Amino acid sequence: MIVKHLSSIQNFGAIDILCTDKTGTLTQDRVLLQMAVDVMGEESDNVLRYAYLNSFFQTGLRNLLDRAVLEHREFAVDGSCKLVDELPFDFQRRRMSVVVDYEGDHVLISKGAVEEIYACCDRYQIDDEIYPLIGMIKDDLFEEVATLNSNGYRVLAIAYNEFSPDRKNFTHEDEKNLILLGYIAFLDPPKDSTAQALLKLREAGVKVKILTGDNALVTRKICKDVGMAVNHVVTGDELFRMKPEEFDRAVGEADVLAKLSPLQKEQVVQSLRRQEHVIGFMGDGINDAPALRAADVGISVDTAVDVAKESADIVLLEKSLMVLDDGILEGRRVFANIIKYIRMGASSNFGNMFSVVGASYLLPFLPMQPIQILLNNLLYDFSQTGIPVDNVDEEQIRSPRKWDIGNIKWFMIVIGPISSIFDYATFALMWFLFNSRIFNDPSVTNGVRDHAAQLFQTGWFVESLLTQTLIIHIIRTRKIPFLQSRASLPMLLTTLVVMAVAVWLPYLPFASRFGMVPLPLAYFGWIALFLLGYSILTHMVKTWFFKRFGGN
Repeated sequence: MIVKHLSSIQNFGAIDILCTDKTGTLTQDRVLLQMAVDVMGEESDNVLRYAYLNSFFQTGLRNLLDRAVLEHREFAVDGSCKLVDELPFDFQRRRMSVVVDYEGDHVLISKGAVEEIYACCDRYQIDDEIYPLIGMIKDDLFEEVATLNSNGYRVLAIAYNEFSPDRKNFTHEDEKNLILLGYIAFLDPPKDSTAQALLKLREAGVKVKILTGDNALVTRKICKDVGMAVNHVVTGDELFRMKPEEFDRAVGEADVLAKLSPLQKEQVVQSLRRQEHVIGFMGDGINDAPALRAADVGISVDTAVDVAKESADIVLLEKSLMVLDDGILEGRRVFANIIKYIRMGASSNFGNMFSVVGASYLLPFLPMQPIQILLNNLLYDFSQTGIPVDNVDEEQIRSPRKWDIGNIKWFMIVIGPISSIFDYATFALMWFLFNSRIFNDPSVTNGVRDHAAQLFQTGWFVESLLTQTLIIHIIRTRKIPFLQSRASLPMLLTTLVVMAVAVWLPYLPFASRFGMVPLPLAYFGWIALFLLGYSILTHMVKTWFFKRFGGN
């Protein structure tokens, strides 16, 4: 997986609707040509030959269907004919045509969606005979095509017309009064892993919508084969006729959106985002580029066309829903750990603000020296380096997660002042029990006064670092810490190392460089009680907070 922006991983975890195409995602991306038949349903080399010429001479990007035609059977065309002109595919016409010099004529050969090709024809051919195209033929043809679509076949019609060899340039206007030759049918089997992947995504709270340019019947059949429930299908033609309110409602309710143009795919994604969903879109074709840019997370694959990879936020090395499920869960883990850090930093700093302001007002000396503040922050930051690889409770990745700044604000306001309670308890401990108040005695020497101030500062330094480092284990989970939810080994190790350094630092030979002095052993008994009380009180308030305010 290639991630272009860190925010993409965070958004990955917030995805609640995944929009994807059908080919290569639900299916094996291995299209096989199954039949080439005339209008009466009989096998026809003529249909196959003209389909081959169309795919062989087109100069644009060959899709899976073109490759399937060329691989099915090879015709010798290099010497017998040459390309005269070409009318490339577009999503309005839904067909493409080539004009070739073939058997003394310039022959326009069109290949495309059955409905669109049929609309351009007024005759049909059986063997070497050409007949007028009548309504009964249309009914029989469309019924047979619908049957094939219902069985999962993708069907393209083949038609042609002959022009004078003097004619060199052609336009879309020449794609009329064509002769219908027949149709070719393809099969792209579903992946074995798709059903399991869809189940995992559903369990993760992600709804999958299929956005495809293919026929609705084909898509419904494939969805049925992979166990995806399809309760509502909307086509591009239906969307085109809808008002904005109807459009949004239809898009929200549909499981499959078929026969979409690239613009409609983009509009569908935009509509879902307006409805406050976080949208992931997976695509690999030129027609997917607008929707990839419009999605919260655009997802492509390394085999995609360049414009799709450029438009995507994440490029997968494998086109699979299983990979997406893993990525979504990993995104939620990343998001959960980011929230841990933000809550920890915001609540800790908010509480420290009350402690510093109060101590600065009450004390005749600085509550902590500048170098001690820097050292405290350095050690505290080191203790947080285990957060990115910390374990995440199953409940936190079970459903999509979104940013909630208001919740973080209230968490900071509610949890932050708790640390100040124990900071002030430490102030009282150092001032009264360990006699730092001697600083105010005018009869003592400057050395005694300095020692009293340093003792106070050292005591708060150690207590502040211990409580800040320990509290992440309370905040990181809704459960009872250490008993119901344990941090990862790196997280535990960084916590233990920093707490050990905090305890030993005042006794080291160079402690005086940081303005520290050794602490009485009785101090640690009191601090142990403070830590226990702080942990219990914070856990109780945290439990109440999540019941009252909710949150990730």
